[in-house]
Amino acid sequence: MFKSLIHFFRNMKFPQFMLYTMAIATVLLFVITVDRMQHETYQISEFEVAPKTIRATKTVEDTYKTELERDRVAAEVPAIYQFSGEISRNHQAIIASFFNYFIEVKRESAKEETPPSLSEQAKLVREKLSALVEEDGAFKLPDRDITYILQMSEQDIEQMSRTMQGIIKRELDEPIRKEQVEQIRARVAGNIERDSILPNPLKNSLITMSRILITETEILNEELTEERRNKERALVEPVRILQGQVIVREGQLIDGEVYRQLQLIGLLADDGTSSLKPMLAIITFLLFVSGILSLHFNASTASDQMKKKALLIVYVLLIILTGSMRLLGLIDEQFDVQLAFLFPTALATMLVRLLLNERLAMTVTIITAAMAGIILQEGYAAILQMETMMYIMFGGLTSLYVLGKDGRRSNILKTSIAVAGANVIFIVFYLLMTQSSYTWKEMAFYLVAAIVSGLLSGAMTIGLLPFFESVFGILSDMKLVELSNPNHPLLKKILVETPGTYHHSVMVANLADAACESIGANGLLARVGSYYHDIGKTVRPNYFIENQHSGRNPHDELTPSESKEIIIAHAIDGGNILESHGMPKEIVDIARQHHGTSFLQFFYHKAKELDPTVTEDDFRYPGPKAQTKEIAVVSIADSTEAAVRSMKEPTPEKIANLVHNIIQGKLNDGQFDECDISVRELKIVERVICETLNGIFHNRIEYPT
Repeated sequence: MFKSLIHFFRNMKFPQFMLYTMAIATVLLFVITVDRMQHETYQISEFEVAPKTIRATKTVEDTYKTELERDRVAAEVPAIYQFSGEISRNHQAIIASFFNYFIEVKRESAKEETPPSLSEQAKLVREKLSALVEEDGAFKLPDRDITYILQMSEQDIEQMSRTMQGIIKRELDEPIRKEQVEQIRARVAGNIERDSILPNPLKNSLITMSRILITETEILNEELTEERRNKERALVEPVRILQGQVIVREGQLIDGEVYRQLQLIGLLADDGTSSLKPMLAIITFLLFVSGILSLHFNASTASDQMKKKALLIVYVLLIILTGSMRLLGLIDEQFDVQLAFLFPTALATMLVRLLLNERLAMTVTIITAAMAGIILQEGYAAILQMETMMYIMFGGLTSLYVLGKDGRRSNILKTSIAVAGANVIFIVFYLLMTQSSYTWKEMAFYLVAAIVSGLLSGAMTIGLLPFFESVFGILSDMKLVELSNPNHPLLKKILVETPGTYHHSVMVANLADAACESIGANGLLARVGSYYHDIGKTVRPNYFIENQHSGRNPHDELTPSESKEIIIAHAIDGGNILESHGMPKEIVDIARQHHGTSFLQFFYHKAKELDPTVTEDDFRYPGPKAQTKEIAVVSIADSTEAAVRSMKEPTPEKIANLVHNIIQGKLNDGQFDECDISVRELKIVERVICETLNGIFHNRIEYPT
């Protein structure tokens, strides 16, 4: 059943495979993560005793207290009054007009031949005062007062007018608010009573006039006052309940205010909302991660099988790391320091970089950092533990740039030291930025944790890399570097049994590596594959010209068909030998496919002379043809190196013509039909191989003997 399930997934198209894999992995990640997202709630009521000390799990604004504070500040803003000097001038003008009416009537009466009587003059004054009475509504002097004033001289009336204007001006020129009006009126009345110039019979009427004229000169500007109060309200900082703040201590009575704060933060288990939100949040996050990864793999040009492996590696790694974070988070709760800084920051980055590619490693670094921010929460982080997230992200990015394409253990060790250095720098930044004070022991712990994290990243990468390589059949750069070691048993076998073939393989490796790098193919794979591509010649070493040192050629004693079988067999034998020693499939494919279905012209023409019925198909390698760019380049390098080595007095022109003819012949023969190498790339390969061969077979200076 298990084998049939594997067969089912292996034959599934990549979009369906990605959907199934992401669904299963998302469920597993949700199960691991969701418990960490659940914030504790309390089943308590108002006026109960707190069962434990309760702290705020997040920072929230207390809108109720914020409004109270804003109202208090607004109430303290003084009202804005505006003084009006125009009132004083207008009221003085009214007094002047009032007494001028009397003077005008007296002057008009004096001009007439028969002056009108006092009663008639009083009537004229009333008519003139009617406009003033309508405007201010209180200047209704008794007839006796009007008659009294008419009997006064113009000089006395003018003096009385100036005196009244002076009394009124003196008061109205100062700010008078509404609540001060009665006090000022009383003072003016006293001043009028005490004034010796004003006639005593008129003082009551003049006091009445003054009460009308004394009004507020400093008026409340409600619009400006409200604007100022609104500005002051806006300047009030919102009252916040801070993350980690103690809301109620154990044994303390939960009064209405405390209960309101607990409800505001969402610590009361009154409904299912508080537990549902974190679940929806982590589901949203995991779906977002799946969406990012799906965009990456949909844009990838790799084969479906390779994309399946890469997707599985990414999710298996995420599940392992998330589980490790969850375990570390549980242990972390028992300590006062943050054990999260012990987490290997660059582990995910280095593994994905060595197993897959740099672009995916960058994506996994960001995802791992975000997962760590969620799971490795210390204290009361509302959403993400930002310091942990940044710590892992910077460590991962450092490893990405230092590691490069070199997967040797020494380079991984160097990278882990660089990561440790980056971690230490971040820890120094963290300790300086936080407001807390740390003891020497705590600071020493964090610095040691940073170093351990970096070294642990390298150690775990070296330890886990073979596991992922064997389980998923991935050929990493580190594995290729190991296979290129001259002490490898198979390379020793080639060197000892077929030294000429070994030298030929090294030359082919140099050519293939340079050519592959020039077109963006895997140069290291081509180099290592070239080392092993002719291992099949160790079965019958003397039947290949580079191993014939005695001058005797065994093919001279064989028929063309027998020679053909021996030559062709070296590709098949090589693949079988490599397979029996557990070599990676990519290396086996290079050994089997580097000749494709090439035509053995020399033995074909010899056989044709003996048997005219022989066909070309009888003298071709069985294939398959090259399936990758690397194999195509190795086949070109193999043919060109052998041809140039057998050339007498090679020159750049001869080498260029030979390389061009070999590549053109393979192209015309259809040897590149099953791989994705382009004509443009073949041109680049031709140029690079020519340059490399010219460097190897250059003219040498003839030294005197």
